Amino acid sequence: MKISAVVAMTAFLLSGCAAGGFSRSIDVTATSGQGSVRAIGGIVGGGLIMGNLGTDLQRRERMAGVDAEYKALESAPAGQSVTWRDERTGRSGTVTASQPYRVGSQDCRPYSHTISASAGGTRTSRGTACRNPDGSWTLLE
Repeated sequence: MKISAVVAMTAFLLSGCAAGGFSRSIDVTATSGQGSVRAIGGIVGGGLIMGNLGTDLQRRERMAGVDAEYKALESAPAGQSVTWRDERTGRSGTVTASQPYRVGSQDCRPYSHTISASAGGTRTSRGTACRNPDGSWTLLE
């Protein structure tokens, strides 16, 4: 039963790739032998913006931010920024991934996410994510 849940989640995630990428509304939870795994927008746990960086953001801003993180990790050349902006609040963000490197059989990329508030304040968080066999990314802690 657990294997069928993992297969179903993998098929669902791959169908997002075939349809041109992940939508901002992807929020999948699957159960494995080690507990619950949640991939939001293609990043297990939701990336940097779902942590302390995005605590004061609205849901649509966090979804735009996690989508930008996924795009930066998945396809942006090293040093090229992926931006997002919420027209309602004026908040925006920039995600910049560095050169990928390999650890064993996994591809990993350090990246940073900077959020700019409409009042002019900015804050930045940095981390490294590694690509999982199913195409999602996991933020290293």
